[in-house]
Amino acid sequence: MSKIYGYVRVSSIDQNEDRQMKAMADAGVPLKNIFIDKQSGKDFDRPQYIKMVRRLRKNDILFVLSIDRLGRNYEEIQRQWRILTKEVGVDICVIDMPLLDTRNGKDLMGTFIADLVLQILSFVAQTERENIKKRQAQGIAAAKARGVKFGRPRKELGEGFEELLREWKNGEITTKTIVEYSNLSEATLYRRARECDK
Repeated sequence: MSKIYGYVRVSSIDQNEDRQMKAMADAGVPLKNIFIDKQSGKDFDRPQYIKMVRRLRKNDILFVLSIDRLGRNYEEIQRQWRILTKEVGVDICVIDMPLLDTRNGKDLMGTFIADLVLQILSFVAQTERENIKKRQAQGIAAAKARGVKFGRPRKELGEGFEELLREWKNGEITTKTIVEYSNLSEATLYRRARECDK
């Protein structure tokens, strides 16, 4: 007997999966059969996805809210779709795109339409990902042009740091001593030492 599964993915730990979980509940997916990954779709090293694929059997049904939950890369979405539908033999239902429901139209025309829609949507998902990255880069460049600083603020060195640095380089004081006095990490100490040498 076929089983119903659901796959939920959010791009980071702080994102909320509530919308996808509600869609799974509305589709009748049992809670114990929902697999959740909180990780970017940039790569496919997703433990829960892999675990779910191992559990899937021929004629099972897999629900995802949208096609980009399978990945954000055109080729990867196509590959995963092929593995799931052709190699494993499951039906996939993309909730927000009813045309991508392999339970409907098992004939040649239905398969053709689903494959065509899949290609278009996975292309759109990749294009959107590239556009997001481009907009992000443009936003960062614009912020830098306005003088916005990124990263942690640079620690100011206390008076006498250069004298301590000289003593440290000459082996008169230990690394631990200069780190504690200057309130720098060892990595920052070495970086500042190189800067001073220049």
